[in-house]
Amino acid sequence: MTVTTVPAQSPHTSPSGDRVEHAHAEPHPLGPDSLTWKYFGDLRTGMMGIWIGAIQNMYPELGAGVEQHSILLREPLQRVARSVYPIMGVVYDGSRAAETGAQIKQYHHTIKGVDSTGRRYHALNPETFYWAHATFFMLVIKVAEYFCGGLTEAEKRQLFDEHVQWYRMYGMSMRPVPASWEDFQEYWERVCRDELEINQATLDIFQIRIPKPKFVLMPTPVWDQLFKPLVAGQRWLAAGLFEPSVREKAGMRWTPGDEVVLRLFGKMVELAFLAVPDEIRLHPRALAAYRRAEGRDARDAPLIEAPRFTAPPSDRRGLPMHYFPPRKSIIERAGSLVHTTFSLAGLRSAWGPKKAA
Repeated sequence: MTVTTVPAQSPHTSPSGDRVEHAHAEPHPLGPDSLTWKYFGDLRTGMMGIWIGAIQNMYPELGAGVEQHSILLREPLQRVARSVYPIMGVVYDGSRAAETGAQIKQYHHTIKGVDSTGRRYHALNPETFYWAHATFFMLVIKVAEYFCGGLTEAEKRQLFDEHVQWYRMYGMSMRPVPASWEDFQEYWERVCRDELEINQATLDIFQIRIPKPKFVLMPTPVWDQLFKPLVAGQRWLAAGLFEPSVREKAGMRWTPGDEVVLRLFGKMVELAFLAVPDEIRLHPRALAAYRRAEGRDARDAPLIEAPRFTAPPSDRRGLPMHYFPPRKSIIERAGSLVHTTFSLAGLRSAWGPKKAA
């Protein structure tokens, strides 16, 4: 599979160059010609879990919602694994992307309250919801910059335009969305400098422990020792990827030597992934999208959902804030097992997508 990208028309300029407000543009989903498709579903974004978790939670309203409503600390692996499916879907679901966006929006209706300082919050506050989206956009920018060979200024502008197009799929107010890539950079710097704070939800991310899932057959002390260096490594990556103002708030130290090591590590990751097939490199929702776009699967093929074992704990099921993976039939589960087995064995190259450029 060869992925080609073409510059997307700016959602805030007309063909004649006249400014068009974000709110007046027609929503349409991203496709395989977008840079966002190329990078967002890449496995390398997983290395930035602590970065995105922390910088999202530092936004006061978002952090309060996580602290009072989330069960991330109770089941972090399952929580992240199941949430990523619909989040990916807003990019990769094609004509169904707006429906997926509405689904995600629905999960946030009941996430509201008053934080520890008496400030009211609601997850659907336009500024709060957009901040979460902005962090996903910057996740794409940073993974491409540090681990995928870098971006030109023209590509950054294209990704900015695509992130606006992507955000429309939620049906949210476009009021908080900056008008240009330059405006976005000013917005990002201002929020990082003036609005982000270190709160309990952020500290929980920095100090996170990954509980051993019940289905993992190894002693808990061994599991804990395996994950300690991985979490420490992600904290170090987060320190390097934070803006200086955020790093200072978090009390993190970063030296010129650290920056050199990070750049070298990023180049090693980039080279190593040249040998990683798409069946492993791409998230299942993204891989399925490419297959539909290439005509290998039907356009209306069922969307790939999270595995059932990532479902919320039994005492949380039925709450409107949770995505609950649908139950699959025996035939569907057997097909999924064959699909996964062939993928991991590298046996799909004859009929699956080829390496993306």
